[in-house]
Amino acid sequence: MEREHLGSRLGFILLSAGCAIGLGNVYRFPMKAGQYGGGAFVLVYVLCLVLLGLPVMVMEFSLGRAAQKSPVYIYKTLTPEKKWWNIHGFVTPFGNILLMMFYTTIAGWILRYFFKAAAGVFTGMDSDAVTGEFVSMLGNPWSMLAYTAVIAFLACLVCSFSLQKGLERITKYMMVALLVLMVALAVYGLTLDGAREGIKFYLEPDFSKINANVVSEAMNQAFFTLSLGIGSMAIFGSYLGKERSLTGESVSIILLDTFVALTAGLIVFPACFSYGIEPNEGAGLLFLTLPNVFNGIPGGRFWGALFFIFMTFAAFSTVLAVYENIIACGSEVFKWSRKKTAWIVCVMMIVLNIPFILGNNVWSGFHAFGIEGKDVSDLEDFFVSTLMLPLGSLTYVLYCTRKWGWGFKNFTDEANAGKGLKFPKWMKGYVTFVLPVIILIVFVLGILSYFGIGK
Repeated sequence: MEREHLGSRLGFILLSAGCAIGLGNVYRFPMKAGQYGGGAFVLVYVLCLVLLGLPVMVMEFSLGRAAQKSPVYIYKTLTPEKKWWNIHGFVTPFGNILLMMFYTTIAGWILRYFFKAAAGVFTGMDSDAVTGEFVSMLGNPWSMLAYTAVIAFLACLVCSFSLQKGLERITKYMMVALLVLMVALAVYGLTLDGAREGIKFYLEPDFSKINANVVSEAMNQAFFTLSLGIGSMAIFGSYLGKERSLTGESVSIILLDTFVALTAGLIVFPACFSYGIEPNEGAGLLFLTLPNVFNGIPGGRFWGALFFIFMTFAAFSTVLAVYENIIACGSEVFKWSRKKTAWIVCVMMIVLNIPFILGNNVWSGFHAFGIEGKDVSDLEDFFVSTLMLPLGSLTYVLYCTRKWGWGFKNFTDEANAGKGLKFPKWMKGYVTFVLPVIILIVFVLGILSYFGIGK
């Protein structure tokens, strides 16, 4: 079967950016910035994106484009004689599946909140009533399962069509709408009374706040926002031709990803300082606090609905991209058609989200590894974010820089094919010796943090 390809460069950039742009940008990034010093965190985060995220992204794209296969068969195609690398290839789909085992449900939560906001449910509620609405949602597994099924159905419906007519076309419209909505909300945020204080906290770095915790958290955020290490970017590389070099494309995607993250902060922090909300509210910032904020402003029902549809677009863009990876791998391994694979994945993901759904109510007493406060969602996130993403990225880096892998020359030849910015060969020493150490540090710090060691 002939390999499908994307129809345009814009489609590739928006689709890849859509995979990276999600709740990690529009929700987790402002939350982390609020918890770890505002401008100080933002500065370190941007540096980590360039030093850590960019080279690994170029490597993933290069492997996918060179192999013209799904992540499962990349190693088998490029170095068939080096069979030990194939292990990681067959692990990558499970990383994507694990990620969607909770991400699909959270996307459903946001969709539910959009309908609630649009219907005016939050209008006139006090803070206790808003909290009660959130608690009620978590306590109703059937409602959560229904919204999860809607997200899974819509994602698989889009992915069941051909690449250009389905995923590429929908993502183009959705990403443009997302960017327009974000800019509109950010402009509104800048008109609030506390905008000056919010912007100062957010964008003016206080260098005295930069410490080991800020650096490690910024490194983790930069690393995980791009979903590197589980083939999420490699699959889109496999849909590319050789017209453009991959470093330039990666820079465009990271710039767009960073623009979304920074714009999300321009929405959140002026609102925090205008309405007396602590910047480190965490999960409450989205589902508990913001409905109260929208209740207190003119046209709050409209702005609330606009905010949650923007959040839905952000979450759904990632769901689409990761489902595409799962469907592509399944179709290639089992030789099924795209449509058949899509609907099998739809049913599978609805079922696999049930543990996360029940972890918020029926199984709320579960403690992962016997650690108080570590529930089902923490366990699933641990396997994806703490284990699979850094170890997968380390595997890609070693494979692209070692002679017992694919090798640095093969990597740069592929990355630099076509017009555009080239991957500099003087970076060989950095990506060969320094970058693997940085990724190992991310991995070790994640393990220590999860088990509370060193606190």
